[in-house]
Amino acid sequence: MTVTARLAEIAGIGRDADRGGYSRHLFDATDAPLRDWFHRRASALGLPVEEDGDANLWAWWGTPGDEAVATGSHLDSVPGGGAYDGPLGIAAAFEAVAQLQAEGFTPARPIAVCAFAEEEGSRFGLPCLGTRLLTGAAEPGTALARVDAAGTSLAEAWAASGRDVAAVGPDPDRLARLAAFIELHVEQGRDLEDRGIPVSTASAIIPHGRWRLEITGEGNHAGTTTMEQRADPVVAAARVVLAVQEAARARPPARGTIGKVTVVPGGTNVIASRVVAWLDLRADHDEDVRALFEAVLAGARAGVEAEGCTLEVYEESVTPRVDFDAALTARVAGALRPEFGEVPAIPTGAGHDAGILSSVVPTAMLFVRNPTGVSHAPGEGARDADCEAGARALAATLRALAGAA
Repeated sequence: MTVTARLAEIAGIGRDADRGGYSRHLFDATDAPLRDWFHRRASALGLPVEEDGDANLWAWWGTPGDEAVATGSHLDSVPGGGAYDGPLGIAAAFEAVAQLQAEGFTPARPIAVCAFAEEEGSRFGLPCLGTRLLTGAAEPGTALARVDAAGTSLAEAWAASGRDVAAVGPDPDRLARLAAFIELHVEQGRDLEDRGIPVSTASAIIPHGRWRLEITGEGNHAGTTTMEQRADPVVAAARVVLAVQEAARARPPARGTIGKVTVVPGGTNVIASRVVAWLDLRADHDEDVRALFEAVLAGARAGVEAEGCTLEVYEESVTPRVDFDAALTARVAGALRPEFGEVPAIPTGAGHDAGILSSVVPTAMLFVRNPTGVSHAPGEGARDADCEAGARALAATLRALAGAA
């Protein structure tokens, strides 16, 4: 069975007719079918599956124990996301195990294939939720109090799924088993396409932060309120969007985005009373993100005040820069050398579970070429041949890391 054949098995789950692409979120209607698929693929390889208290899945080749080598990614998506972001890393992990089994390889150390919960943070607003809870990077009570767009708290959704809310939280004993974590991911850019190579390692994840901006104005009638009488939070929000663009463009290669906006009450002939917007900022270093945020905030406050509105800002998450383990990355590159030659280590502006786990476990990443460079959108892609190359690269990595000492 190939990587692409494995991905084809879940191609019908979570298709979004309105946005295009896929919408797969924690504990929604897609969650159980995706988890069922994980169990079936693991079972076909003889890998027993366990779920930890944070809703992360672990399929074990060998008895779980010390010095384990873990690999995998996530199955959830952003709204209208692509087919490869997350699932490719899991499908490739199962294919890598299958290849190693077929060649008669017996791991000297346990190997785990993982599926981490809610990496995108699209439902409850906290990216890498499963690994943040697992490592203690997120406080369980605070995380469980988060609500989705419908007002359902994470605690309520957790309980409704049949899981134990009391089990949520850090699992240091599980993490202590791990000697290394390797995440394979589709590249979220065109670096490899431009270089003309199918795979690479990763050097770093640049830092990023997310903030919720609440702009309050005065709701009123669209037909009877003159333009001079208005305190329109939608106009204020437009000024904020421009402030983000201006601040980020003034600090290349920083990135600033407002990609989600909620207008209250949302009537066609109603001047809104409130706008909620979500801000995403990224830059090369932690201090750069903070400086960018302060510049955005100054511009945003000026724009909001010019429209007679008020602004409240709430920090949702800030993820510091991650430099992947240099020794482990060198070992991965060495494992790839016989087939792929010298591969580069490239940075990424996208967050990953590997970044969260890097605080407690040596981590490295593999990227698979994306011919379009598009990600978090239906145009995300990967050639079938490159997906299979990624699985071979991961198999070589697991062979090197989990083989006899």
